[in-house]
Amino acid sequence: MQLFFQENISPPLITLEPDESKHLCRVLRKKQGDQVHVTNGAGTLFECVILEANPKKTTLKVLYTKEVAEDNFHIHLAIAPTKSPDRMEWMVEKITEIGFHELTLLETMNSERSYLKTDRLEKKIISACKQSLKYRIPQLHAFSKLEEILESDKFEEYQKFIAYVDDHHDHHLFDSAKINGNYLILVGPEGDFDPVEIEKAFAAGFKPVSLGKARLRTETAGLAVVQMLQTLNR
Repeated sequence: MQLFFQENISPPLITLEPDESKHLCRVLRKKQGDQVHVTNGAGTLFECVILEANPKKTTLKVLYTKEVAEDNFHIHLAIAPTKSPDRMEWMVEKITEIGFHELTLLETMNSERSYLKTDRLEKKIISACKQSLKYRIPQLHAFSKLEEILESDKFEEYQKFIAYVDDHHDHHLFDSAKINGNYLILVGPEGDFDPVEIEKAFAAGFKPVSLGKARLRTETAGLAVVQMLQTLNR
């Protein structure tokens, strides 16, 4: 099954964007009369038949729609980007395949990068969703200062955690998180959070957690967080 992505779908007809049309016609060699699957990224799967296969603008007719239920938990990862954009793109691809809901790029005191092209990350997310047959596109938020996250009232009902390196951690994320919850997890930069930031997080109601005995790279920590919470809720 190949999955295509198109926003703002209004049945019974779907017109694919040029990139999707080109992939459908020239890479997969689909033709008029073939059936394909399309998602709007908001939880709906459309089973369609090709009316016109054109590399610049393919037209589909919707035969059947299916609504996919939302998860009964919500994973929001707030992470300081790595110095290397490639490592962040790798992480985004993998956590999309595993399954998360929101990603915020954090600017912290020790951040090595305060700018990252989110359009490339968005393309990675969409590509990974199509590859792993997911019908909901996770939300990607541009850079936010750590203080903005700590002071936001949006997360009052969330289980809030901050993961950082500390030899005295006695609470593992997998043991601390409760199932079927909304989670907000902070992961710091390669130089970790500043002690002042950690204290501010505590004051804002965040609980300190460990991700294991090994010291993890930033992008590995982000991947570990998503995998643990998915495992907890499955």
